[in-house]
Amino acid sequence: MRSVWARVDSLDADTRIRAALLIHPEGAIASHYSAARIHRLPVPDHFFEHVTVFRAQDRRHRPELKSHVTIRPRRVQEVRGIPVLDPVSTFIQLAGSLSLVDMVVLGDAIVRRFNMAPKRLLRLCRRSGDYYAGRAALAAEHVRRGVDSPMESRLRMLIVLAGLPEPSTNVRLVNEDGSWHRRFDLCYPGIKLIVEYDGRQHADDRAQWKRDLDRREEFDDEGYRILVVTAEGIYAQPQRTLERVRRQLILRGWPNVPALDDAWKDHFRVA
Repeated sequence: MRSVWARVDSLDADTRIRAALLIHPEGAIASHYSAARIHRLPVPDHFFEHVTVFRAQDRRHRPELKSHVTIRPRRVQEVRGIPVLDPVSTFIQLAGSLSLVDMVVLGDAIVRRFNMAPKRLLRLCRRSGDYYAGRAALAAEHVRRGVDSPMESRLRMLIVLAGLPEPSTNVRLVNEDGSWHRRFDLCYPGIKLIVEYDGRQHADDRAQWKRDLDRREEFDDEGYRILVVTAEGIYAQPQRTLERVRRQLILRGWPNVPALDDAWKDHFRVA
């Protein structure tokens, strides 16, 4: 940040936004992508730091800075000593620039990190008078509780946007004595179909890979079908992933499985 000095080895997200705030008058807050990073929420990489002020004359201009002005009251929190817009308002702000899928990734993370019911996030979006509240509410309709990673969110949205039945999230299977057996990302409990994202490099952890294979065999014995999807199945071969899911839905007896809707192609890269 021009006119602000910092140690090169300390240029993390907190340091960058602190530098951006230093060149603004008191009362400026971290917002947009910067606020999401301060809250440790998943957003795409972004070059700029974002600061919001409440008077036009308080804006500052730098090549690496986006300085916004608003006259609307804002809910401001202090995180690690940094004044920052609250997570829900940040979600609504980012609806102006993020894709639907990235918004759902963000929303899933918000409800998990801050122990918020998805319905509450949706309600707050609908009540907001902010410009992008409508787009935020559309994304919030797809937000679910208990999602552990951005890739789980992306996999679920790939399935949903293709018009296939939405799987349940954060499904926990238990033993007959009620003890926890295992948790799965996505599941169709009625037909014992599990869709699991696997982001590990198995060659780097063969012992864990072997344990997973053993567990999957156990569930095979109990009548479950586990369909494993990797990053390639989302980013490089989404069509094939959808065909795999649809085929298993049909084979396992899901009623009236629809044909794939091409709407997903507006949100995922088609090879």
